[in-house]
Amino acid sequence: MVVATQVNPIRMEKIREVDIPVIDLSCSRSKVAKLIVKACEEYGFFKVINHGISHHIIKEMEDESFEFFYKPLPEKELVGSANPFGYGSKNIGLSGDTGELEYLLLPTNQNAIAQTSKFRCVVSSYVKSVRELACEILELIAKGLGVPRSLFSHLVRHFDSDSLLRLNHYPPVTHSFHHGDIGFGEHSDPQIITLLRSNDAPGLQISLRNGLWLPVSPDPHAFCVNIGDILQAMTNGRFISVRHRAMANLLPNQSRLSMVFFGAPPPEATIACPPQLLKRNKPIYKTFTWSEYKSHTYAHRLGETRLDHFKIT
Repeated sequence: MVVATQVNPIRMEKIREVDIPVIDLSCSRSKVAKLIVKACEEYGFFKVINHGISHHIIKEMEDESFEFFYKPLPEKELVGSANPFGYGSKNIGLSGDTGELEYLLLPTNQNAIAQTSKFRCVVSSYVKSVRELACEILELIAKGLGVPRSLFSHLVRHFDSDSLLRLNHYPPVTHSFHHGDIGFGEHSDPQIITLLRSNDAPGLQISLRNGLWLPVSPDPHAFCVNIGDILQAMTNGRFISVRHRAMANLLPNQSRLSMVFFGAPPPEATIACPPQLLKRNKPIYKTFTWSEYKSHTYAHRLGETRLDHFKIT
């Protein structure tokens, strides 16, 4: 789960158009692995095309998501509040963070998605496809780093993986908002890897280490991929867990929808940098479990830099 807070006022002069890496997964595995590693080091973010997920699966998930969000509020609230799974609006998490959106949080493990309705069947099909894409990307990362192929992917494929699906709906803002206002505040994702698919409404921005904010243009052919805190820790800081945010939707007649898969380890998985990536370098982070990191995450407003707590001093 991601929760966020707006830490600093937005400075419009720090927003700049920059070309974000777009990686074609149909190219040779060696070439793709090198490009992905480079993007993870420089941005912590990239797009993938020719990803193998059919348009039909994506469109069905989008249609079912919009159908849910367009229901009357009392019907949406019947699924229960997001604690941890369910429906939420405006309030994000339990620490006072808010945003201009509504959302649905869904578990992704096999026991949780019982195929008893069309919605759940569509979710199951989408999750299966996007999980495999996430694992393919993680295995390409492993190849590029020269570590065992399943080092990262087995954590997401594990039966007890704590992965989740988040559907975010940003309706047009009807009250007095201005360009530069926030829909979902600055944060990084605590998990291993995030795959995001959105419709053609803009809003996503990522931050570089120099403080620049980069708008991410919608792309109907691509999935956005970003590195989470766990992968930053497992690469000893070599990869960037990119900070990102979503702007308030000021389009008068169009909603923004994002479908976000967060690939996470099982709760008791041990998180540590493998020896192959340390070589002569000392480890930056302590060894910890995903359960420990997740508990730390939920205890803080997530505009904070949470990995700092796990640094070796």
